[in-house]
Amino acid sequence: MTEWIGAAEAAERLGIKQASLYAYVSRGVLSRRREAEGRASMFDADEVQELARKGRPRRTAGGPAELVIESELTELTSSTQRYRGYAATDLSLRCSFEDVAMLLWTGSLPTASNPPCAAIAGWQATAEALAAGRAAQAALPAGTLPLERLQVIVPALAATDQFRLHLDRPAVVAAGKSLIAGMTGALPRPCGGPADHTQSDSVAARLASKLCTGPVPAGLTQVLNAAMVLLADHELAASTLAARVAASMRADPYAVVATGLGAMGGALHGGAALGAELMLGSATSPADAPRVVGDLLRRGERLPGFGHFVYKDGDPRANLLLHLVAEYAPESPQLAVATAVTAEARRRALPEPNIEFALAVLAGVAGMIRGAGEAIFATGRTAGWLAHGLEEYERNIPIRPRGVYTGRAAVT
Repeated sequence: MTEWIGAAEAAERLGIKQASLYAYVSRGVLSRRREAEGRASMFDADEVQELARKGRPRRTAGGPAELVIESELTELTSSTQRYRGYAATDLSLRCSFEDVAMLLWTGSLPTASNPPCAAIAGWQATAEALAAGRAAQAALPAGTLPLERLQVIVPALAATDQFRLHLDRPAVVAAGKSLIAGMTGALPRPCGGPADHTQSDSVAARLASKLCTGPVPAGLTQVLNAAMVLLADHELAASTLAARVAASMRADPYAVVATGLGAMGGALHGGAALGAELMLGSATSPADAPRVVGDLLRRGERLPGFGHFVYKDGDPRANLLLHLVAEYAPESPQLAVATAVTAEARRRALPEPNIEFALAVLAGVAGMIRGAGEAIFATGRTAGWLAHGLEEYERNIPIRPRGVYTGRAAVT
């Protein structure tokens, strides 16, 4: 009969810390099971003994460093993504972004009467917060990207919230609603763009009005809502890890989001959406796809928006969003260009498109402003950053990795 032991005992038998134990789990070195009526991880004593006999597994030279953190929020496999047990792709088709944010923040999905089940109550920013956010970003030069504006807006919103250091769950949830409403509300309208939506509209509708250069086309809000749900969380992506570290040090929710915004703009993270936008914009017709892809490869550059660390056989978020975009605007010339670029990448045996590419396609098809994909990514992922922040506030243990010094010896 199998003997099951707890994490503390398993780590003690192996002579390692519990963080290393969970690293072994993530690398497939050690298996575990969950207790039926609890959160505790249990380990097979015989498997632990065999691993102890063989010795610690060695890390491949040059491989990524691992920091393993237990979380109840998002489960990733090579082909699926689940928020608290719910398939994210399914949620994106039947629920509002607001409801999914509440699922991540509270653990419960609000009751839906008519899908998509938008629960807008409370998703409002104060007049003072909106005035501060708008004034802060208004000082930026013309042509400043939406992500860069959001990076200025969030600290301005924080300055108006005197209760931002209240870190209990109800206070953080309330701050999260106000923060996201303030982020969308403080963004400027494109020149000649549509009139502001009111704060009684969904977050997706408000954001669409700030990214489209003309009236928001019919059906776009639903596609944008689905994109934001798919982006709401993605386990410990770089920006989320940065946000968790900030939260573990008791940074307020605005600072947690500001940290995430700072980390997500890199070309290997959410910033890839802008690279994909520029790539697609350099093609005037599907016939240009071989040239566009070939030019990037000849320069030794990555194809922006293609390939993913987790999804080796295709990003399920991208697959769904591209399908929704194709249903929304099947005759779009921009969609035809994107389809040709994808076909050319496959012809050259390159990786499959990821969610950042799908965002770039959505932005191009909908006629959005430059950098719209990054703004959609940032607004959607804010829900996840705050959810991870809530876990850290409750865990109340600072994340403080140690470095391994590799410099010269002490100088005497």
